[in-house]
Amino acid sequence: MSSPSILVRPSPTNPPQNRVLYRIYLGYRALLAVVFLLLLVIPTTSELVGALNPLQYFSATLLFLLSSLGLLGSARRQWQRSNTFLVLLFTFDIIIVIILADASGGMGSGLPLLLAIVAAASAVLISNRTLATLVAALAVLGVLSDTIRLISLEHLGIADLFPAGLLGLLLFAVSTLVQIIAARLGRAEALAQARTSDLYTLQRLNEQIVQSMQAGILLVDPREHVRIMNQAASAMLMPDRPAAMEQGRDLEEYSPELCRRLRGYRSAGTQAHGPFRIHPEGLELVPRFRRLDGGEAEPQTLIFLEDYSPVAQHAQSLKLGSLGRLTASIAHEIRNPLGAISHAAQLLDESPRADADDRRLLAIITANSRRVNEIVESVLQISRRQPPRPELLNLPEWLPGYLERYRAACDSPCRIALDAAPELQVEFDPENLGRVLNNLIDNALRHGAEKTGRRECRLHAHADATGTQVLVDVLDDGHGIDPEDEARLFEPFFSRSAGGSGMGLYLCRELCELNNANLVYHPMDTGETCFRIAMARQAVDA
Repeated sequence: MSSPSILVRPSPTNPPQNRVLYRIYLGYRALLAVVFLLLLVIPTTSELVGALNPLQYFSATLLFLLSSLGLLGSARRQWQRSNTFLVLLFTFDIIIVIILADASGGMGSGLPLLLAIVAAASAVLISNRTLATLVAALAVLGVLSDTIRLISLEHLGIADLFPAGLLGLLLFAVSTLVQIIAARLGRAEALAQARTSDLYTLQRLNEQIVQSMQAGILLVDPREHVRIMNQAASAMLMPDRPAAMEQGRDLEEYSPELCRRLRGYRSAGTQAHGPFRIHPEGLELVPRFRRLDGGEAEPQTLIFLEDYSPVAQHAQSLKLGSLGRLTASIAHEIRNPLGAISHAAQLLDESPRADADDRRLLAIITANSRRVNEIVESVLQISRRQPPRPELLNLPEWLPGYLERYRAACDSPCRIALDAAPELQVEFDPENLGRVLNNLIDNALRHGAEKTGRRECRLHAHADATGTQVLVDVLDDGHGIDPEDEARLFEPFFSRSAGGSGMGLYLCRELCELNNANLVYHPMDTGETCFRIAMARQAVDA
């Protein structure tokens, strides 16, 4: 994933003076010393320097070069950054320039003009303005003293004091102006560093907020590449792989459905409502899209992924609360007349005057009364749900015993194959799990017999690919589920079976959710019909 531009946090150990400028000055000293030597060595320029004292000029130049090389070799030493050292360094440079000018004829050689660079460098590198001004004053005293000395030796005339005085004024002016400019630049640099530090802190804060959000956040570029993904989005889209492996991928690799909805949003500008699942047993997710218009021709898109389960659970709790109040108010009103109808039908069935046609009608009345009573009982079970009493169940040991009890209570013979992997321990209320499996196996046997004529089904208990969940699959060879019915399978009162109440699968899912499990319809490539219970895997005690 191409990460966004990250601001580099400024190091608090950086001094106000720029270290790069100090090294540039050291390089300038070394280069200047080499130039001084070359001027003395080259025959065509040797007459320009050292005219009064060549040995003095050579000795000063050699000392200047050696000091420059030594300072360059130890430029990283901490002691070279103190104001005291810098004052001594610039004083040494002033002395060297004055000695070189003295050996070359004083002001007439033009070498004293180099002191302007020394004064400017000291004004930039020395943080104390008083010390920087002192360096400029030393340079002025040096120029005037050497000029007076050469006048006394009759190498210069009294008129040379005037350019020396002008040079002194120039040195003070250069030092003062550079100090003012350096101070302003220092304040601007300090403000820039403070702003940079604030931006860095704000960016880190934003990153922490984004990563700690419960909603998944993805930033997708115009080519549908995922540039940013927080931990919540990674857990929703690819829970079996760490976020570091999910960088720089196309959105379609995570979820073709999410990519399809993004394309619809970009083309039509409308949000696609309704949740979807990344995996059949995964979370229900609701995406929201927002265009990030930063002036680009093709702006990026921010995707918010929210887990629909809490919303659905809240809506379900409201529905169940309303349903419970409704059933409590009408239960007696329904069951009392229903009991009277059923009792009257039984009495008429026992009457000697009832003929065959009457008994057939009475059988219809009795059967439908029983069906209505079952619906009322199912609804009452929802309204009176008791908290589960979970236990640690080792499925390879518990399932065989359960199947024996199921076969013993079954009205007609059936064949149920069991395939259970070892060490599958879950936490589940055994009574609730038995009721869920009873309903699923009843449906599997009935639908399998409708197609094959044999009451057969198969139970397959195994761990998922990550090893963190236990999956119990109930499979049959029936006609399967129509694609248009899949979305309504677990709705109450929905059934395609003749005589079915439509409450069985709904109750099964409710019982699974009470035990922190999930029940889904899982299409199989083999053509079998599969209902899957997904439960958290518990560690097996040693």
